[in-house]
Amino acid sequence: MSEQERISMARTPNYGQQRAERDRAKNAKAAAKAEAREAERARRRAAIEAGQDPDLGEPVVLPPEEDETAPR
Repeated sequence: MSEQERISMARTPNYGQQRAERDRAKNAKAAAKAEAREAERARRRAAIEAGQDPDLGEPVVLPPEEDETAPR
């Protein structure tokens, strides 16, 4: 803890409460980011499983030599 923080703590009677509120806000922001990342991963996974390009949302068409399901 810096000297400035110690001075601020001494001058502010509810410093602990303010610190807790800042920490809660920071944790909520981090949780929202993590949730958004997980939602994006799920969206991409679903697109891939549906045979679509996850970035374009269009069906992926493989050339016949790479498509294992194409008739030979």
